[in-house]
Amino acid sequence: MEIPPLSERPVSQEEEEAFLRSIQPRRGLFGRRFIGPRRWRPGWAWVPRVRGGGRGGGRGSGASQSGEGGATVDSGSQSGGASFDSGSQGVAWLRADPVDWGIRIAVVLLIVAGCYAVYINGVAEGWWRAWGENPTTIPTRSAMSGRAPTPTPTPSTSGEAAMSGGYQVGPDGVLVRPAEHAASTYPLPELPQAATQNSERGAEAAAEHLLALEIYAWNTGDTEPFANMTEPGDSFRDSYISAINELYANGWAYGNESRVVHVLRLEPVPAGEGNVQPNTVGVKLQIVSSDGVTCRGQKITVKEEEYTSTLSLFMTWKDGRWIETQGRVISEHEQ
Repeated sequence: MEIPPLSERPVSQEEEEAFLRSIQPRRGLFGRRFIGPRRWRPGWAWVPRVRGGGRGGGRGSGASQSGEGGATVDSGSQSGGASFDSGSQGVAWLRADPVDWGIRIAVVLLIVAGCYAVYINGVAEGWWRAWGENPTTIPTRSAMSGRAPTPTPTPSTSGEAAMSGGYQVGPDGVLVRPAEHAASTYPLPELPQAATQNSERGAEAAAEHLLALEIYAWNTGDTEPFANMTEPGDSFRDSYISAINELYANGWAYGNESRVVHVLRLEPVPAGEGNVQPNTVGVKLQIVSSDGVTCRGQKITVKEEEYTSTLSLFMTWKDGRWIETQGRVISEHEQ
């Protein structure tokens, strides 16, 4: 029985080549061939490779074998079928269309991003060190055992002194007095020649010198000159000496000043009244003072404002010199 052709129209050579190109095998994502439709050519027939022989027959060499379902296998024609070597596989993998290459690149980028995310998380969690980072400390026994390390105190430099408010802290815990205001910068006041005379003017000069010795004691802590010019047991004397010694036991002072602005009263005082001793002259002075800078421990007090006071002294001539036997200071706020 003769089968008539589907079309009587002759097929040109260009149509034949276009058809052959359309049925070429397509390559998948990783180079695997997707077998498309095959065209029967004169002189050979394409059949799928049969592994190990079908249920209807065995493997032959160059002979036709018939299996179940009527499939005809020509082993000699397998050379033009689906078998190809590893070299051809590599070439086929490279010959992919742009869509396949885009998918491959996306997969590779996802893998790299995943590895980078794991690396960053490991560094953050302490699983491993960052790339190029060197350990700065040697692991201790406590770190190796999993226990928290004991903090090590930072050693201080031997030549570095502690500071507080711009002042150095001395070994006794008291702020160090500035060198430019050291006690040695305050000279001992000299007794004026007028203070050696047994007269009212001599008593006035002696009273002013006693005030200078008091200020000297506040600025230096040396109360001996002041004590030598006062009567032992006098409350005025003892109160000042006690206050100065207490300050210098845990501090210092500098910048104390007092000056006489007026002589308010100068006259002899009769003996016997209010424990007044013979040869006593009362001297009443108006003075202006400022307390300067005072340090107690590590506390600094600055009082540079001036204030006015009244200083009343009983100066008594004893053993050829003037000494203070009674005294009192009243500030302008108490007057």
